[in-house]
Amino acid sequence: MIRSDALDHPFLSHGFFTRQGGHSQGLYASLNCGLGSGDDKPTVKRNREVVAAALGIVEPRLLSVHQVHSATAVAVTGCWTSPERPRADAMVTASPSLAIGVLTADCGPILFADRKARVIGVAHAGWKGALSGITAATLEAMETLGASRHNITAVIGPMISGAAYEVGPEFPARFIEADAMNRRFFTPSGRAGHSRFDLAGYLEKRLRDEAAGEVIKLDLCTFTDEKKFFSYRRTTHRGQSDYGRQISAIALI
Repeated sequence: MIRSDALDHPFLSHGFFTRQGGHSQGLYASLNCGLGSGDDKPTVKRNREVVAAALGIVEPRLLSVHQVHSATAVAVTGCWTSPERPRADAMVTASPSLAIGVLTADCGPILFADRKARVIGVAHAGWKGALSGITAATLEAMETLGASRHNITAVIGPMISGAAYEVGPEFPARFIEADAMNRRFFTPSGRAGHSRFDLAGYLEKRLRDEAAGEVIKLDLCTFTDEKKFFSYRRTTHRGQSDYGRQISAIALI
């Protein structure tokens, strides 16, 4: 797993996990944690046990939501009491020995922590969630648990880089209509009418505008580093039938 010094603290455990170190085979090799993938479910559970152990908890206390590319953040106080997981794209908690995680394969995972208030959060940010405000929703949900925005550290983990993220001619208008300054996140791709979109840069700007205390961007690309990361776009380019998901998680211990 990849760690950030900004989240190192005696009562915090975290990791941006890679695709390495698990039990899955083939397209899913090897640490696929995606419950929604076509991988063998018992094997996915074993992979999640690897992650939980690395975080210092047991697997039932490693929680993930049914991600829907929304701006919905939920507060968590304990394990799910139903097999049906909440439909959301961020979680926050102040409960110890509980890990909250998001699954990604090009979208942006963001880990949050207010070390003073002992409140943590995690968000899954694809372009839809980023534009509709998943970062703001996460910060606001943390504040309801006692966090102070200026004390919150947000770390943007491995995701598709701007150099690898080509979008069509209709795409930039959504962002430019919201804020003309968002033009800076689009550069010509060399293909007529197409651009490259810096989603990580956009997320960093949103978090700074939303007054997060510290914002860190790891600048690791899931598309170009096949050895370390699953990538939805890479799989699509190859015409493969499915793809694995890496998990990014944080816990109070």
